[in-house]
Amino acid sequence: MSARESLEFDVVIVGGGPAGLAAAIRLRQVAPELSVCLIEKGAEIGAHILSGAVFEPRALDELIPNWRERGAPRGTPAREDRFLFLTGRGSWRLPTPPRMHNTGNAILSLGNLCRWLGEHAAGLGVELFPGFAGAEVLYDEAGRVRGVATGDMGIGKDGKPNGTYTPGVELLARQTIFAEGCRGSLTKGLMERFALRRDCQPQTYGIGIKELWEVDPAKSQPGLIVHTVGWPLDAKTYGGSFLYHLEGNLMSVGFVVGLDYSNPHLSPFEEFQRYKTHPAIRTHLEGGRRIAYGARALSEGGFQSIPKLTFPGGLLAGDTAGFLNVPKIKGSHTAMKSGMVAAEAVAAHLTGGTSGDEVTGYRQALERSWLWDELKRVRNIRPGFRWGLWAGMANAALETTLFRGKAPWTLRHHEDHAALKPAAEATPIAYPKPDGVLSFDRLSSVYLSNTNHEEDQPVHLRLRDGGAAIRVNLATFAAPETRYCPAGVYEIIEAAEGPRLQINAQNCVHCKTCDIKDPTQNIDWSVPEGGGGPNYPGM
Repeated sequence: MSARESLEFDVVIVGGGPAGLAAAIRLRQVAPELSVCLIEKGAEIGAHILSGAVFEPRALDELIPNWRERGAPRGTPAREDRFLFLTGRGSWRLPTPPRMHNTGNAILSLGNLCRWLGEHAAGLGVELFPGFAGAEVLYDEAGRVRGVATGDMGIGKDGKPNGTYTPGVELLARQTIFAEGCRGSLTKGLMERFALRRDCQPQTYGIGIKELWEVDPAKSQPGLIVHTVGWPLDAKTYGGSFLYHLEGNLMSVGFVVGLDYSNPHLSPFEEFQRYKTHPAIRTHLEGGRRIAYGARALSEGGFQSIPKLTFPGGLLAGDTAGFLNVPKIKGSHTAMKSGMVAAEAVAAHLTGGTSGDEVTGYRQALERSWLWDELKRVRNIRPGFRWGLWAGMANAALETTLFRGKAPWTLRHHEDHAALKPAAEATPIAYPKPDGVLSFDRLSSVYLSNTNHEEDQPVHLRLRDGGAAIRVNLATFAAPETRYCPAGVYEIIEAAEGPRLQINAQNCVHCKTCDIKDPTQNIDWSVPEGGGGPNYPGM
């Protein structure tokens, strides 16, 4: 194999989402003498970005005050909030929780906003490398992070170079900002190497599944925002839905299920398909057509799950560190703010003459920011749902009205994968067949995600123990990976020699749910060849 080329920068940023792009832009604003490189595993900036999204512009207003005048996507202004409790046959309108009011916010495609931010970053001199996946963290002789290496291109399934082989590139930096999004593969290794989770609570996650619909013009209500709880989930399972009307007869509809659910028979994808058939929801969809699909995991742990953020030579920003505000159902503004604070701290650190040491001022600056206060005030709301829907809503009401975020305690999270019960102790769920009008199957859904991977490449979903899928997952939990994956990646194949697990890696939409929910933590999600995966235009 050919030797890897090396490029040197002052700062390398891994990830072209809101946090990484905000960090890149802020670095060039406050320290234009620093060279900045940003890599993104998607084929283009924004390709892998998936969110609802109702966007709160607070951080963007700080980063680029005149962003509206500069042609950034403005989206559809939020006009009405509705909060519904769904039963099997009907619905009840509930008071919208204060943190879910969206006055001043807008419904937009976060991917399109990231595309615009990428253009802005490039205009400031940031070196952007889309289609290059960060595959390896590089360390110096003292064990400090020295940068990252992008993945080799043209490696066949047998692990050997083929005719298109191109070696990866070593991107060396004085500081590396990891902004990979939820459950980043490089960040996962950093967590273990530097024990970054030693003094915080476990991270907890959700899986969000989204479709974009073109609706009947007579039913289009631009600016309408509808959230629901209740059916089809039982009262013990955390989750809910969103339905956002955009201009142009478009509508975003999605469903989120907390990955701390206990029933291994549950399928988040099937729950979403079932949800769309509810009378209160189908009325928005009937006469329309589905035009896009996607899924991704969300970091829901919040304040008490924030890990140690710095280590020699690098730091964490955005959803890879877990800055989502779950009660507000928003994380883009907090991700951007964390990236901005990271950039300011790194700039001060590097221009002060230091290099590979820890940027200890980063966490201190975060603790002085509105981001820290925002997350601290809502820290007890998500874990309160561990006791079920009604107890969770009662706890949320008390936290909001009585304690106002200043309760003298902090509730705990538990690891999601440990919540699964053995299949024999759980109730099977009979899901209806898709009708092809409101509800659909996985494969037709994956087709709409524009997912593509080079077929002749190593499988990027790796099993630590090849036999555990049958010996443990199938025998004890009825193969939950065949249900929690929203893309049909995992199949149990009945063969003459017995059942075996088949991994259809080409279907993977990079949601990372398998890496999170596998009951024995046996699945490692790693980056495929750069540029592979979904492409979410307009999502």
